[in-house]
Amino acid sequence: MKFLLVEDNQELARAICYRIESDGHVIDHAPKIRDALVFVEVGEYDLILLDVMLPDGDGRDFLRQHRAKNRATPVIVLTARSQVSDRISLLDLGADDYITKPFDHAELDARCRAVLRRKSGTAQPIKKLGDVAFNPIAGILTVSNIDVTLRNKELRLIETFMNAPGQIFSKQKLFDRLFSYSDDVSENAIEVYVGRLRKHLVGSQLRISTHRGLGYRLDHD
Repeated sequence: MKFLLVEDNQELARAICYRIESDGHVIDHAPKIRDALVFVEVGEYDLILLDVMLPDGDGRDFLRQHRAKNRATPVIVLTARSQVSDRISLLDLGADDYITKPFDHAELDARCRAVLRRKSGTAQPIKKLGDVAFNPIAGILTVSNIDVTLRNKELRLIETFMNAPGQIFSKQKLFDRLFSYSDDVSENAIEVYVGRLRKHLVGSQLRISTHRGLGYRLDHD
């Protein structure tokens, strides 16, 4: 999964980013609304964590603009306001959930999982294609009934492919899904991860094909 955190408290932001990256996900951090607006224009995210009080405005303004453009990316609001009226207004603006500061990071993890499950429309969003299954919440890939141990980036790569089998993904598109803007790596890293994933899929009904000048595609025999 790829997350966007909009939070100006650097200490809290570092803690949240560390927690999410430790779980194998990718996260971009925007300390201001204007930064967040740029991120959502150029990138795609599975979940946005949004603070309300930001240096250049109110996070609710960002949420309002985000929904006005018919963007369906789930949003969890991080707020210090605990009054019922405040929480109701956030939900009415289009927030999928909220968590009141200060919060336990385990609770934030649970709320993220719950929102992502609701987005997928199932309690256990296991994706199956041929003899391969992938659980994006648990991060488990199963090939021919055997669980396969993958590294974090490999998990994110198979997740991207299985969300859209038959679609060609350019190197740049895959790079955006696997890495944050702060990662100091080149697009050539995609070739390495594709190669590793191909080895794990050997003998299965799935294969990753290369389309010269275009990118890669997950095919099903």
